[in-house]
Amino acid sequence: MQLDPLELECDRLSETVDNFLYQRIRWDRVEGPLLAKLTQLARATFDNRPDFELAEEGATADLKRFVLKVHSNRIVAISMWLSNGRALLDVEQIERSKYKVAAADPVSVTFDGVDEEWMSRAMQSVLARVHDPDSQAG
Repeated sequence: MQLDPLELECDRLSETVDNFLYQRIRWDRVEGPLLAKLTQLARATFDNRPDFELAEEGATADLKRFVLKVHSNRIVAISMWLSNGRALLDVEQIERSKYKVAAADPVSVTFDGVDEEWMSRAMQSVLARVHDPDSQAG
C-alpha cells in the first residue's frame, strides 16, 4: 500500500508532534483493520467445515488467539499478530488437549500479502504440525 508524498509528510509531522498519539492513530488506521481482516480470513477458512470451529480465547488488542475445536474437542490454539510490517500466524499446544504441536517458526507474510490464498496456505502449514501422540500413523 503506497502512500502519496503528502500522506507521508503528514505522518512524519504527526509523529514529530506526538509520537504516542501518532502510533495510536496509525494502529487504528493500519494494524487494527489488518488484524480484523486476519480474523475474518481465518474464520472463512473453515466456512465449509462444520466440524471445525474457532473460538476466541486469550486475545488482546495486539494478538488474536483462537482455540481450534474439531468435533467440539479443544485441539490447539491458533494465534495471529502483526510485527515489523508482517502478519504472523502460529499454532500452539493447549492445556487439556492430548494433541502435540511440532516446533517451527510462525508463518508470515508482508502486510500486502494477506489474502485468502495466503491464509489457506498458512493454515494448512500450521495444522500440518498438529499430531496425536497416541496415533500409530505418523
